[in-house]
Amino acid sequence: MSRIVVFASDHNGVQTKTMLIEHLHANSDVRCIDLGPYDDTSKVDYVDYANLLSRIVGSEQADCGVLICGTGVGMSIAANRHENVRAALVHNTMTAPKCRDHNNSNVLCLGNWTTTDEENLEILDLWMNTSFGEGRHVKRVEKLSKARKNSVVLANGVFDILHTGHIELIKFSKNLGDYLVIALNSDESVRQLKGPTRPINNQQDRKKMLLSISEVDEVVIFDEIDTKKIIASVNPDTVVKGGEWTASEVRTRDEIPNEIDIKIFDLVSDRSTTDTIKKIHSMPHWQKDER
Repeated sequence: MSRIVVFASDHNGVQTKTMLIEHLHANSDVRCIDLGPYDDTSKVDYVDYANLLSRIVGSEQADCGVLICGTGVGMSIAANRHENVRAALVHNTMTAPKCRDHNNSNVLCLGNWTTTDEENLEILDLWMNTSFGEGRHVKRVEKLSKARKNSVVLANGVFDILHTGHIELIKFSKNLGDYLVIALNSDESVRQLKGPTRPINNQQDRKKMLLSISEVDEVVIFDEIDTKKIIASVNPDTVVKGGEWTASEVRTRDEIPNEIDIKIFDLVSDRSTTDTIKKIHSMPHWQKDER
């Protein structure tokens, strides 16, 4: 389905807005909706149009939005007062893709006085054709968002020997909602996933350790290799996954319904239980005895 992009401006940006919409209609399959104004001879308040567009984007009635005024500054200030809006003021081609890749901006604010029509066209194309990079940027962007009231977040894992990577994952997950449930792999499922020598700690001890962390509200143990059944059972508002998969790939792989949000936490490569166990095995015996 085509992306929906909403446009709005003040009287200074009417002509630029029309030019950008015509450009997208001619060169892409996106659906453009012009919220006005349509006449550059009558002065209007930029705040009114920024608020209208931001309510539409913030409620996900459109995929993204573009705001234009003399400098773009007023539009960006007004737009960023709205929940679920990440408006980026862009005056150059370096910032255009970065604010999508790093910040997952969903509203682009442009200046008619500060930037030429040719530059604004290039900025728009770069912004429209860049996707959110996810990975390490997810936890930073999520700190900008308000957690949904009374929402349930589900994260899963083995959590065998707890390390800082686990703690960061748990803290990140708790920031996304009110109630954090950890789905913990049972001893049997860990053996299937990790081999006959794992887990180091049994499932009841692992559960106790997790429940001692203030951010964790509940721990449920599950026997399956995948998380399809436990997600269906808990029915959370948000699922957190660690790894290199994108949210769309996880949704397809784990058959997660569209109404459940998916957040990917970028795991730290040198923080894992497997690495910890390898370090212990590589230590001289006298060091092991001292510890």
